[in-house]
Amino acid sequence: MMRRLPILSTALVLAAVALMIALGVWQLHRATWKEHLIARYDRALASGTEVPFPYAADAQEGALYHRSSLDCTRVIDRGAIAGRNDRDETGWAQTALCGTPDGEAEIALGWSRDPATPAWSGGPVTGWVAPRADGVRLVAAPPVAGLVPLAKPDPHTIPNNHLSYAVQWFFFAATALVIYLLALRKKLREG
Repeated sequence: MMRRLPILSTALVLAAVALMIALGVWQLHRATWKEHLIARYDRALASGTEVPFPYAADAQEGALYHRSSLDCTRVIDRGAIAGRNDRDETGWAQTALCGTPDGEAEIALGWSRDPATPAWSGGPVTGWVAPRADGVRLVAAPPVAGLVPLAKPDPHTIPNNHLSYAVQWFFFAATALVIYLLALRKKLREG
């Protein structure tokens, strides 16, 4: 019976199945890593410990979800993005790009129903260091410029779908193995 097994196709299928299982195990490790990361962010948020605002990219990860403050000496740009207030209402997060003595920083100033930017010429701001697409920002708490408080940054909004990815890889491996065994069985019967 072993002589009739197609060696090359069997080796390829077994290699593919092994790779899919390895990817599933890797996703399980990533799920555990993400759970620990979110737990660390929860501890940072609960501690209320203030850290210097992280202008350098290598300091940003360690400062996430900690309290921080800065002095906006020059407003470079203003804007509004979709955001939620502390009562979970949708509206506009008013933002400012500020020049400070240590560099530039983005600040989420507060929430409003109106996308029009309120007058604000800078000054000291305290809040939470939160992630953004290309770095970090300071979410003002308390808000400035007469705005309503934004929702507190929540590390649980970080997606952790690695467990479902792991299940998918294990399912793909099992499916490939079953299909190959069915095809092999048919071939051996015909032979």
